[in-house]
Formats: sequence, structure tokens, C-alpha cells
Amino acid sequence: MSFQFQNRAQAGRLLAAKLEAYAGRADVIVLGLPRGGVPVAREVARRLQAPLEVFLVRKLGAPGREELALGAIASGGFCFLNDSVVASLRVSRQVIDRIIAREQTELERRELAYRTRPATELRDRVVILVDDGLATGASMRVAVMAVRQRHPARVVVAAPVAAPETFQEFQGEVDEIVCVETPDNFRGVGQWYEDFEQTSDDEVRRLLAEADKLPSAALTESPSPLDADVQVPAGSVLLQGRLAIPDGASGVVIFAHGSGSSHHSPRNRFVADALRQAGLGTLLFDLLSPAEESMDRETARLRFDIALLAERLICSVDWLAGRTEAAKLPLGLFGASTGAAAALLAAARRPELARAVVSRGGRPDLAGAALGDVSAPTLLIVGGDDTPTLELNRQAMRRLRCEKRLEIVPGATHLFEEPGTLGQVARLAAEWFQEKMNVER
Repeated sequence: MSFQFQNRAQAGRLLAAKLEAYAGRADVIVLGLPRGGVPVAREVARRLQAPLEVFLVRKLGAPGREELALGAIASGGFCFLNDSVVASLRVSRQVIDRIIAREQTELERRELAYRTRPATELRDRVVILVDDGLATGASMRVAVMAVRQRHPARVVVAAPVAAPETFQEFQGEVDEIVCVETPDNFRGVGQWYEDFEQTSDDEVRRLLAEADKLPSAALTESPSPLDADVQVPAGSVLLQGRLAIPDGASGVVIFAHGSGSSHHSPRNRFVADALRQAGLGTLLFDLLSPAEESMDRETARLRFDIALLAERLICSVDWLAGRTEAAKLPLGLFGASTGAAAALLAAARRPELARAVVSRGGRPDLAGAALGDVSAPTLLIVGGDDTPTLELNRQAMRRLRCEKRLEIVPGATHLFEEPGTLGQVARLAAEWFQEKMNVER
């Protein structure tokens, strides 16, 4: 063996030196593949004065040979299978499906663990994808596919070490691939590091937090003003929220969170990120002011005041419809728990604006007589093991006179905490909004 990196940080510094041409450019963003790619990417971002984020990809390890990738998955439903590896190992489709389900669960967990704000818009950016090494390149290949869907100006793959054949393959798949070494005797990424200890979730969060605090030539948020903290006026109060509208968005979805929650809800953030990846804008905001939230923590009354919550949601609909960047975009409403009732009531009162409604584990029954006035296509998503809520949704379905559908997610309870269930919610919601919000009415 001709060389070894001391650790991922040192490998990152050596890699950064080969990317010097991108230093100081405001359009550059560095995306690290967690977990091992983040320490490497941190050094690259530091040297280039570029913002750092994670890009979530999970390798599909072969049974009994986890280092060998059958393929990989990424946020947004992207999946790549290495057909030659699958065929050579004779892995059945049933086994592959089990592996995908397991890795999807872990991907969702990391999405909730690492994301503290919406992912940056990648359109027209120079995206540098970084991992600690490339063996088959399956994880990186899926990352490239997923990033391409967001219309970057340039995609650069960077890793300290790569198998020569993988390096050559990527030369024909991306705008540029940069490696420190491509040794002929490559057998695995770990052999080229003295210290190849597993990177922990805590270390990933720490590195991302440190990167956010440092000045950079590029913006750590989207260069567009359509990815920003906002204040939504609602009568005498200002409600805090986050508005993100990607370029070319086909619509905007307003989130009404459930009882006792806020616009920082990790579940709603997870779904919102999936919607943005599907080309939809999102507005997550608090239905209650800070003072009201404090009161509600003591009494739990306001979270069930559907009339108040609906009025706040209607204010957000009117406010968003009046903004230049959203004026021509169809609006959808996504409600969870009691927020679902507020969403349906708001849709009934603003039929000319609300084009579609989705409820996640919601209480649509609390919308009462307004259910019969809803004209927007409505999708109710309920966990199969959430028996009380399922029955209430079935009752609400009978009262709705609009286009409607009830989707039951098998094995899910009220909060959709079970493996893969929240991902199913995100997929169902994205498909419903994409289809129904683009229909002329």
C-alpha cells in the first residue's frame, strides 16, 4: 500500500487543495454524504469558503457483505440498483425490497436528525458532492441522479480515494470528478485510512453547526428571497413561519400543524422537504403566537379551537395569495391532527384559492358542517393501527361531497413513527398535490 490518509479531516484538506478553482465563488455549495462524507466535506467547504449541507443517501448493502453495494436510495424516492451486482449475487426481489425498507427507515431518521432548516435550492448552483471514498459509487450515483433533478449549473463529484474503474465511469456521468488517489490495488475505502472509525450522528450535527457559524463567499441559505423566515399577519398578531418556493414551482402548500406542535415539527419538515423536492413551494408557520402557545401549554384549549386555527390559516392563505411570487401559483393545504380540521374549514371558506387538501392523521370530523362545503379534492391519510382516528376519518369521508380519497398506511399509528410510514405519507401527499393542483377548475 503506497499511502494512507490519517483520517477524514486530513483527507478532506488534501481533496480541497484539488478543488481550489472553486474557492470564493458565491454559486458553490458543498454537499456531504452522511455520515463519513461530512467530515471530508467540512474541510472542503472551509477551504472553498462555501456553505455546507448534507445530502442523504443510503447504500443498499448486500446480505452478509454490507460493504458491497447492491445500489442506493436518496431523499425524494430516488433508487438505484446495480444490476450486475444483483445478478452476480442472485439476490431476490423480495430480499431487495426488505433491504430498501430498512434503509428507508434509517434515511428518514437521519432526515429528522440532521435537518434544522429547509434544504438549499440547488438550481443554477455549482454542486460539489463529497464522500470519503468511492468503491462501486452506488450511493454517489444516486446522489448525482437526485441532484440533477434540481437543475444545478454544474455537478462535481469529489472523494479522497476511488476505485479506478469507478473514477472512469463517473467521468462520463458528471461535469467533473476530482480524487486525490485512484490506486490500482483498491479493495475498499477503509483500507486507505489509518483512522476509519464510524462517524456518529452527534459529530455530523456538530460539523454542520460549526459550518453554519463561519462566513462564506456563498450564502448559507438559498440565493433566492423565496427561502426565508417570514411573519404572517393575522389580526393583532404576527405568526412566525418559513416560506420556501423553488424556481419553477408548480404550486405552494401551506401547512397547518397539529395540536401542541409548531412550524418546527420534524414530521411536517420531513414532508415539506419531500414536497419541495417534487417541485412544490411550502409555507410552514405557527398557528399561535408565542404568548398563545405558552397559554396553550398550560390549558391545551387553543389547540382545539378550530374556528381560531382556521381563521389563522385563512389569513395565511390571503397573505400568500397577495405576494407577487405566489400570486399565480395554485395553493394547497396540508393539515395534521387538529390542523386538518382547520385546513378543511379554510378550504370551504376560500374555495377560489384552495385547490387541494391533504390530512395526515387528522381530525377532519372537527370541521363539522363545513365538510359539506369543501370543494377542493381531499386526501385523508390515516395509520392502519390508529383505530379511533381511522373511524373518525371514515365518518368525515361520508360527509365530504368533493372529490375524496382515504389512504390507510398499514402498520402506522397516529404519529407515523413506524419504519417507512412517514415516507409513504410524503409520497402520497406529493402525488396528490401535483395531480390536483394542476387541474383547471
